[in-house]
Amino acid sequence: MSEPAVVVGPERARPDDPAPPVRAPRRRRVPLGSRLRRDWQLLAMVAPGFGILLVFSYLPIAGNVIAFQDYNPYLGDNPWQAFTHSNWIGFGQFQLLFEDPAFWDAFRNTLAITAFQLVFFFPLPILLAVMLHNLLSSRLRGFVQTVVYLPHFFSWVLVVTFFVAMLGGAGLLAQTMREAGMQPWHVMTNPDTFIVLVTAEAVWKDVGWGTIVFLAALSTIDQNLYEAAAADGAGRWRRLWHITLPGLRPVIVLLLILRLGDALSVGFEQFLLQRDAVGRQAAEVLDTFVYHFSIATGNYGYGAAAGLFKAVIGLVLILAANRVAHMLGERGVYSKS
Repeated sequence: MSEPAVVVGPERARPDDPAPPVRAPRRRRVPLGSRLRRDWQLLAMVAPGFGILLVFSYLPIAGNVIAFQDYNPYLGDNPWQAFTHSNWIGFGQFQLLFEDPAFWDAFRNTLAITAFQLVFFFPLPILLAVMLHNLLSSRLRGFVQTVVYLPHFFSWVLVVTFFVAMLGGAGLLAQTMREAGMQPWHVMTNPDTFIVLVTAEAVWKDVGWGTIVFLAALSTIDQNLYEAAAADGAGRWRRLWHITLPGLRPVIVLLLILRLGDALSVGFEQFLLQRDAVGRQAAEVLDTFVYHFSIATGNYGYGAAAGLFKAVIGLVLILAANRVAHMLGERGVYSKS
């Protein structure tokens, strides 16, 4: 007796079988000419800004080459001939830089001022933004914002002059203390408190301007979260801790990374104006060091070496801070995904 034929049909997919990967349709690449004709209005709009960025930010990077030369700007008839005729000395400028005690004094002062301002200045715009955000009257909020924004537009010459008029030896505070029979404080000429003075000047000038980014971040937080938290019995501080600060955390991390990347640039005009009053040991930072020991003396290669060292340290700091931000689950300045 013959066996019945077995008809083999298509296998049915089992429920536990993994689904085949679905490939996204490949997008057709638009030719460059078509994209230029399509987006020429946008390209024309960004062209002036790109040109300024190229001329003042990217082209000067080529000047870092003189950090490896004994650069003499008076060789030849033009800057290009001066560059080509200057002798190459490799890392000789860096060796002189690292053996200079004045450079390390400026480096320590810069790091100390940066660390002090990160602790006592960086959180203040956050606190001020939260306070302004909680104001019920929009008219009062606008008035306070106008008042605290205004000092940002003052030059450092005017800011330092204002502090001299208030805290200097012939200022309002000293005269008031003399009239009261007290010995006046030497605030503007005391090197021991200079770091507090420059931080107070920076706070008065820029704390209001720094609130703009945080106020914009606060405006993006869903107000329903506050209403739901209040309905659940959360008080003001709990709403601040569990809603406001988590909403600000990405912006705080981003600005902190950028600040660390700019850690060795604490300012130039502010310290140059007050350097003679408190002395070089207290007021010399890397920016003023480059001016006094390079530009003022004509040793441009030495200053280029100091500037390149500062840029490399800033790059290392911003990369390390961005890596830490990724480890904490934040996006940071950039991410691979």
